[in-house]
Amino acid sequence: MKFIKKSSLILCVLFLIGCAPELQFDILVINGTVYDGSLNDPKKTDVGIVDNQIVELGDLMGRQATQIIDAKGLAVAPGFIDLHAHLEPIFDLSDCESHIRQGVTTSLGGPDGRGPIPFGVYVDSLKQLGVGMNVGFLVGHNTVRREIMSLDNRKPTTQELDQMKSLVSQAMDQGAFGISTGLKYLPGSFSEVDEVIELSKEASKKGGIYTSHLRDEGLEVLASVQEAIIISEKAQIPVVLTHHKVIGKPMWGKSNETLAMVDQARENGLNIMMDQYPYNASYTGISVLIPGWARAGGNKNFIERLDNPKLRDSIKEGIIFNILNDRGGDDLDRVQFAKVRWMPELEGKTLKYWCEQKGLEPSIENGAELVIEAQVKGGASCIFHAMDENDVVNIMKHPQTMIASDGRLVKLGDGHPHPRWYGTFPRVLGQYVRERGILSLKEAIYKMTSLPAQTLGLTDRGSIEVGKKADLTLFNPKTIIDKATFEKPHQYSEGIEYVLINGKLAVDQGVFRPIKSGEVLLKN
Repeated sequence: MKFIKKSSLILCVLFLIGCAPELQFDILVINGTVYDGSLNDPKKTDVGIVDNQIVELGDLMGRQATQIIDAKGLAVAPGFIDLHAHLEPIFDLSDCESHIRQGVTTSLGGPDGRGPIPFGVYVDSLKQLGVGMNVGFLVGHNTVRREIMSLDNRKPTTQELDQMKSLVSQAMDQGAFGISTGLKYLPGSFSEVDEVIELSKEASKKGGIYTSHLRDEGLEVLASVQEAIIISEKAQIPVVLTHHKVIGKPMWGKSNETLAMVDQARENGLNIMMDQYPYNASYTGISVLIPGWARAGGNKNFIERLDNPKLRDSIKEGIIFNILNDRGGDDLDRVQFAKVRWMPELEGKTLKYWCEQKGLEPSIENGAELVIEAQVKGGASCIFHAMDENDVVNIMKHPQTMIASDGRLVKLGDGHPHPRWYGTFPRVLGQYVRERGILSLKEAIYKMTSLPAQTLGLTDRGSIEVGKKADLTLFNPKTIIDKATFEKPHQYSEGIEYVLINGKLAVDQGVFRPIKSGEVLLKN
């Protein structure tokens, strides 16, 4: 009798399960063309989402959902992952609108040696604030060195090196994804390769990566790539040559050689990769035109050196050299002011314009004098039009190149930024894929999603698969395009119709929603 009752109960449960309605989705994406993030061909399929996860793929027509998105005519891609983002303004711009409107759902901050410190305090504060997109961070070599050695132009003592190693190790324990260097900038430019190797070993021990703003991207770019390869070998760490490019007319075309070096290193068993933004102009401080030694100790020491006629002449000669051969592009019109706190009316104008406005002949020598004046007044951010488009295309096509913005979070109308802050990812999809055919659509999406996810070790993002986080970007491949220009940068791109971050709609039918559904990601 007991056996009969137990069997009846089991049959009843099975009957009820069989009669239960099919799973209801929170969001159901139908009729879209799905690019899963791999190099596989796209396919028509539907995507079912519950909470923050993709739970089902296939023909889901007729299934119930709280919200249904009809993606007819749209490409459905994993959310874009930006491996090089300047997130410094995030406490003021925590909704991350300028990035999300590009289709970016995850960004890696702390590039160029500028990662936050103390690391744990920073990420904990950000968790409490809430963020619009997913963000992770690198620990910065320049930040660590400045913390221990200020702006001293010398080798660290054994004690100082141990202190720096401890800071890197601590940041890795607190969730950093690796270490970044800015060997072109102070104080990283004062370091020797052995110091960088020792610090990178601390990141390597805990599964981190190394991203490098190379020591030089102009005349010494080949030696700088080789230095990064040596660091990879000695520290046993994956290396990303970040915003890889070739600067200055004398070096145009040399991307063939840098890419050959990457290929050879990979053949030798090293994990060398690259990221790149799709523009032939860079963005950084005007101080990049000034010899590093002249700025040791900070701006006060720089100004003191100018009082010494011999030192001043040497500084000016170095600036002239850099205008001719490096970021100056041999033309004062190629140096465009972006952020000038002491003279905002210069923003968007060029070094040549400033010469003429002051009644000076627009010569390289006078341009050098104005660079000195700008630095004395506190510096300025500039756009440097000193790259060749052929190198941009060459690097982009390389199979190990990922797309990354090098963009800073920005508020509409603030300064005169580089257009990459608004347009990087749509520019690739609109211009380099649709209009020029440099990449196929699936290749471009792969470089924006799966490849950077693999680089970071993100196993739950970067592809459209059951069980993965519901980070999705839906765009119209026929209309997607960047609108920001060097003349008028404050313009959002077009064609991004929906962006889902952890299963929540941050862009809905092209309209941004400041819901802050992102997460602060920590390296496992």
